[in-house]
Amino acid sequence: MLLGVASAAHALPFTSARDSDVVERLPLASDPSVRRVESLRKQLAARPNDAALRVDIAQRYFDLAMAQGDPRFVGYASAAIAPLAANPGDNAGYWLVRGLIQQFSHDFEGALASLAKASQLDPRAPAALSWRAAIFMVQARYAEALAECARLAPLAEPLLGAGCSAYARSMTGSLQPTFDALSDAVKAAPQAAPPLLLWQYTRLAEMAWRLQRPAIAESHFQNALALGITDQFLLGAYADFLLAQQRPGEVLKLLAGWERSDILLLRLALAGRAAGDARTDEWTAQLRDRFQAAAQRGDRLHEQEAARFELELERNAAKALELAARNYQVQKEPRDAEILMRAALAARQPKAAQAALDWLRTSGYQDPALHLLANELAAQGAAR
Repeated sequence: MLLGVASAAHALPFTSARDSDVVERLPLASDPSVRRVESLRKQLAARPNDAALRVDIAQRYFDLAMAQGDPRFVGYASAAIAPLAANPGDNAGYWLVRGLIQQFSHDFEGALASLAKASQLDPRAPAALSWRAAIFMVQARYAEALAECARLAPLAEPLLGAGCSAYARSMTGSLQPTFDALSDAVKAAPQAAPPLLLWQYTRLAEMAWRLQRPAIAESHFQNALALGITDQFLLGAYADFLLAQQRPGEVLKLLAGWERSDILLLRLALAGRAAGDARTDEWTAQLRDRFQAAAQRGDRLHEQEAARFELELERNAAKALELAARNYQVQKEPRDAEILMRAALAARQPKAAQAALDWLRTSGYQDPALHLLANELAAQGAAR
């Protein structure tokens, strides 16, 4: 839910000398969601003091960023609500969108405060509580996430409350019963909103994968894709599953045309290398430029992906470990722990992964792949 939206920045900016020059062709001009928000933005020009319209536009832009992997939409969202910052008053929508933008920038404490304000102003609205739970999950603060899920449950449709609690409990040693309970909840809610079903199917797929049931995981991924909703997180998760199943050709088909997203471009490059695709060098060079540009800007939003890039494509274990360790100070999801452990193992510095190992031991998280890494790190440490 919070996994990063990719940056499409390039290392060297281009400044046109003529207004008629085409700097870039945006791929989303035909998207009805984009057309709708652009229509609202034109209305705002005539009603600049309409706070509700500003919040609506900002929310729509943020949703586009999460779906499409284009961070420019977050910038547009921020610009839309900027005039409200001086006097937000009791505008719960403003505080909600402000919190979403803050969490995008990894200002998690600021986001939690803004979302708490939104919830205080509109205590019957579930969105702020759902996002607070998600942030606590990113920080591996599972008890606090469960508390938010408990507050959310009486306010939201049953499947949202069930999914919130199930996701948190799946991290703390209750994987099989949690998977079964969430499966039953999804079956009982066939008319649930498609975006909500997509989120639950994706979580079920990930749980089934951890339970070493790849056929069931595949089925849930396919159920999510069949909803026809563009979702970058779903595409990335399914691509990782296909890569783990040694099916890179399917990744290339799944992600065709998604080069604008760093997160998905990384998967394309990994699949291209595994499949011997001629475009692999070009994709790798694009990623190198983008990550270098981000580093020059001091942008730390995609250090997990940058670490994986260094480890798997550049074969630079030391750099990968540096990035993964820095990333783990901020984000502590299982995939963050995994890249830290893998980089530490490759760099032959098992102690560098101690924070991730401590989390794995104390949380009760169940995943054979991560426990295998932990065993390999322990053996490497004993041999030193």
